[in-house]
Amino acid sequence: MFKFVHDKVWVFDVEWVPDPIAGRKLYKLPDSMSDEEIIHEMWKEGGATADDPMPYLKTTLCRVVSISFVTRYKKTDTDIEINLHSLPTDPTNPELTSEKNIIETFLQTLGKRQAQLIGFNSLSSDLRILIQRGVAHGIEASQFCSRPDKPWQGIDYFSAYGDWNIDLIKILGGWGKSTPSLNEMAVVSGIPGKMGIDGQEVAPLWLSGGLDKIIAYNEFDALTTYLLWLRLAHFAGFFGTEQYEQEQELLRQLLITESEKPERSHLKNYLKEWERLK
Repeated sequence: MFKFVHDKVWVFDVEWVPDPIAGRKLYKLPDSMSDEEIIHEMWKEGGATADDPMPYLKTTLCRVVSISFVTRYKKTDTDIEINLHSLPTDPTNPELTSEKNIIETFLQTLGKRQAQLIGFNSLSSDLRILIQRGVAHGIEASQFCSRPDKPWQGIDYFSAYGDWNIDLIKILGGWGKSTPSLNEMAVVSGIPGKMGIDGQEVAPLWLSGGLDKIIAYNEFDALTTYLLWLRLAHFAGFFGTEQYEQEQELLRQLLITESEKPERSHLKNYLKEWERLK
């Protein structure tokens, strides 16, 4: 279990797809091949079968297309501010949708804000791909990478024993098949799990220009991870029952407000599912 809840918390989730540029370089594929053809070749090289035509590829061979995160800032005991953010901020702007911009913006801003980072299976996947692909792009993220001489002297996102980078699956997971998925853990807790699409549909959506739908899916997972983190914080006694209810209500009000925006109308479905499960 984590030892503290910081005044600044970021709960994040990352979406990625096989990177055609990486596939073309690694497998020396001709320029005449389309992105779709290259991705299928990458799946083939990754061990695709009839039962599993889109196998999980090494994250270093994939491209980050979206990062969504819920921020919680505690200003005073009674003043808590939460927000939902997504990168890219505009899925139609090529500059903003570049992988380098997405990763650079997230890691550099996190380093400056110095928030406690929370994810689900993030240590071995979400955060790992950001570091791998950040290195591949030549990104500078010195504040994020900075480590204190002693664990108690400052923020350390790379420590396996600190609480600045928390992977919820490390707390909730078991051995082998006893480890729950985010969807399973969420639904049994009365929290919306997977909605609309699943991970297998992300690459086809990206190829067909459906980045807005990927971002919506990404936001659902970030919100679900946030609600699961709230429940764990309540379980550990960081939030009493009354405060836990207040924290959930803060998120509910945020969703109501944000869902009125045309680009976030999908959040109405999340609210509806949350009410059904509760």
